[in-house]
Amino acid sequence: MAKIEPSIDKWLQEAKADPKAEQCGMFLTHNGVVRITPKQFVREGIEGLGEVSAVEFSYDSEGVEAAIAEAHTWPGVYYVRVWLNEGVLKVGDSIMYVLIGADIRPNCIDALQKLVGKIKNDLVVEKEIYAS
Repeated sequence: MAKIEPSIDKWLQEAKADPKAEQCGMFLTHNGVVRITPKQFVREGIEGLGEVSAVEFSYDSEGVEAAIAEAHTWPGVYYVRVWLNEGVLKVGDSIMYVLIGADIRPNCIDALQKLVGKIKNDLVVEKEIYAS
């Protein structure tokens, strides 16, 4: 069963109230969602799979916590927050939210890309379910 999504507005308010917020010149968010187009088509051009109707989604919670801790050690990163959904998710449902606060734009962009990549490539299991 899918989880209740967090409020990004609330997350940003909380991030800006954090003691380390004074070091942050930028906050970036990522909201990954279930799309109708199969991953293999988008990434590899493989056709004939049909449309995605849902995704079975799970993740390694200890691995995610370790990735968050590691992200705090990256250059210029002062704030990190992650939320991951779970269960059978429909097209349009959120898979994840990631919020990064860093000192300058390049550090913030790099950290967001690196953390989302780590989570997606190493810490989640996604099984697309195709429409009949």
